[in-house]
Amino acid sequence: MYAVIQTGGKQYRVSEGDILRVELLEKDPKQAVVFDQVLLVAENTDIKVGMPTLKGATVEAEVIRHDRAKKVFIFKKKRTTTYQRTQGHRQGFTEVRIKGIKA
Repeated sequence: MYAVIQTGGKQYRVSEGDILRVELLEKDPKQAVVFDQVLLVAENTDIKVGMPTLKGATVEAEVIRHDRAKKVFIFKKKRTTTYQRTQGHRQGFTEVRIKGIKA
């Protein structure tokens, strides 16, 4: 059984027991999270698709930890002039473990 959920402007395909990184959530570690924007639920050959979301379907998860991703460097340069800029960015994320899918 798997589901497609939407959180943080992105879509994720999840199954029970999966660990995934989502955009930063305002929850403490070991706290439960419920994703209610479920776009699709599939069990064997039975597939339910929402228009745009399924009513009454939820995905339950538990927050594992918060962290920041590896640094991404942004480098801008223009030829013939002495213009160059360097900038770095680290995106925050929340790691969650999927506990169950209810459709």
